[in-house]
Amino acid sequence: MSEPSHIKFRNPADERPLAKVLLIALSLAFLVFFLFLPLVSVFVEAFRKGWEEYYEALVEPDAVAAIRLTLTVAAIAVPLNLLFGLCAAWAIAKFEFRGKSFLITLIDLPFSISPVISGLVYVLLFGSNSVLGPILKSHGIEILFAVPGIVLATIFVTFPFVARELIPLMQDQGTGDEEAALSLGASGWQTFWFVTLPNIKWGLLYGVLLCNARAMGEFGAVSVVSGHIRGLTNTMPLHVEILYNEYNFVAAFAVASLLALLALVTLALKTILELRFGAGAAGGRH
Repeated sequence: MSEPSHIKFRNPADERPLAKVLLIALSLAFLVFFLFLPLVSVFVEAFRKGWEEYYEALVEPDAVAAIRLTLTVAAIAVPLNLLFGLCAAWAIAKFEFRGKSFLITLIDLPFSISPVISGLVYVLLFGSNSVLGPILKSHGIEILFAVPGIVLATIFVTFPFVARELIPLMQDQGTGDEEAALSLGASGWQTFWFVTLPNIKWGLLYGVLLCNARAMGEFGAVSVVSGHIRGLTNTMPLHVEILYNEYNFVAAFAVASLLALLALVTLALKTILELRFGAGAAGGRH
């Protein structure tokens, strides 16, 4: 029996105008007070004494060393995590093997523990009271309170980002394209380079951006293993902390504003990739 034509059913997703206005206003207020105003205050404090003070804070030798070290660590950690994430995602999404669930658990491990704990692990592994520390030091290899320790800590806390972006994407795509390429005589490397990689390129770039943003902004793990040696092992976040604790607020906010600018650039690229990746994925499904 059909329903009477005069009866209209309201869509459960349709809210009353007042509810929509309240939800939008609450969301905007949250963004303004907890995101926009703190970001604006960083730049206001950075330029409180003018451009000259701002510029001097960024070209000061310790600040330059912190900027250089941050970029160097990111330049090392991000490509290594790109390689690991790509290999791990390819293995998990395209193949079945024993220990697959355990590998996925290991990839998620940095998300479930504090970065400070991960830094402490490296102290226990390579510290002066450990087994490896004295052996490495006798061969002239310094891990803790040096660049290698900072790189290792950064790699640990950032390695899930690329893999976690690629795994669901590659699982959704399946193995049909690769099987077709192999059946036509393509080698494994040709299949990866000309079939798999083009299908995941936007997701890969998206994961790299997130990994890079986290690498440059990491504080907890790096703070534990760096030793806070000014001009040598201080990254930008650590340098900001030291300047702030010394009540050098203008310089602290100046360096913080540079980190904020890098984050904003990352956010803009992330948005562009989301739009492009979404359009590409929709086209591929169509």
